Amino acid sequence: MLTSYLIKGIIIGFSVAAPVGPIGVLCIKRTLAEGRLSGLVTGMGAAVADTFYGIIAGFGLTAVSSLLLAEQLWIRLIGGTFLLYIGVKIVISKPAGEAAKGESKGLFSNFISTLFLTITNPTTILSFIAIFSAIGAGIGQSGYKDSAAVVLGVFIGSTAWWIILSSVIGMIRHRINTNALQWINRASGSVIIVFGLWTFYSLLK
Repeated sequence: MLTSYLIKGIIIGFSVAAPVGPIGVLCIKRTLAEGRLSGLVTGMGAAVADTFYGIIAGFGLTAVSSLLLAEQLWIRLIGGTFLLYIGVKIVISKPAGEAAKGESKGLFSNFISTLFLTITNPTTILSFIAIFSAIGAGIGQSGYKDSAAVVLGVFIGSTAWWIILSSVIGMIRHRINTNALQWINRASGSVIIVFGLWTFYSLLK
């Protein structure tokens, strides 16, 4: 039974992480500019945030989820502003001259930035609550062990996606020259800026 819930959690984690949003674009950009490890650490920040939301949904922490949803206006304003900041920073940045040097720099910063960006998207909790309710993984319908198995699965599934993405991009990064990296910076930064602007637009709606 626990294995079944673990597998369900893995599917949830992978499915939530896989769509290429601002975190995916950021992971690709950092992998190309700084190396596979940087991209993986970037993704791990999102994986930890997904697990955090999985814990809230899986263990029925309604007080925390209600607080996040009640304050989502301010949280999303902060998240949208941070997306704009990162997007502009990427657009105006110069490509790394020596990728090997970049691999060991700023890993903690990469992790924290994506953790913050994912956490400041409280609407994610709605997705997790809906999914957990559908598979009966909440405490009201099953035990702590089942919920814990799903949460562990969410972390494994999300992590698996970021390992795959950073590894695939890492394999082709050496074939991309400095000029191409400059255009990638501009494109990826612009996409992230669009996500930031969409955050503000959705609030106005």
